[in-house]
Amino acid sequence: MPTNSAVAETLADYQTQLGGISADRIRLSPKLGTATLADCIAANENEPRSLCELVDGTLVEKAMGFEASVVAATILYLLKHFVATQQLGLISGADGFFSLPSSTRGPDVAYISRDRLPNGRFPEQAYPQIAPNLVVEVLSPGNTRAEMARKRMEYFLAGVDLIWMVDCRNRSVAIYSSQTEFVIVGEVDTIDGGTVLPGFSCAVADFFTDLDLGLLQDGTNGS
Repeated sequence: MPTNSAVAETLADYQTQLGGISADRIRLSPKLGTATLADCIAANENEPRSLCELVDGTLVEKAMGFEASVVAATILYLLKHFVATQQLGLISGADGFFSLPSSTRGPDVAYISRDRLPNGRFPEQAYPQIAPNLVVEVLSPGNTRAEMARKRMEYFLAGVDLIWMVDCRNRSVAIYSSQTEFVIVGEVDTIDGGTVLPGFSCAVADFFTDLDLGLLQDGTNGS
């Protein structure tokens, strides 16, 4: 796993290199720049504190939150129903990791078409060397813009075709077709799968339905 640790002269530089993330997400063991894929797998299997990604030879804890988890589960459900009905491929969740050329990432939701599976079969590796067709990242409070920009770069360089960046606060989705080309759709809009998932379409508002659960209950109780 290649690293860029030599570029950083201070810990602050290293944090910036990783995307300006908070220090409490950076594991110091194994030593910065020396962690391997095996270390990442072991950390995620044996240490329930938080899931880790492998970036520049360093274990970086994923920024996680309940709101983002609920929204990610909804998106997974919507995509899974569409993909399974047509037997198009596989849908993975937040603990499904991929070994990319420059890092190991665990997107909140991912779609992998059948033609990207090794010999069309379910991958045998714990963290397969596959670039998903579609990646969905649901933003958590701990995520930084620089971190997500770096993730997008890595995903597209690995061969990902489409990325949805889901913003729970603004209830919108930034749809990236490349590192620089994107459109933003909001609650009143419809999102589709483009050429990656032709035929898939749903209201953006459907992603955030569960976030209004309390409001709906209050309205019902007050009627």
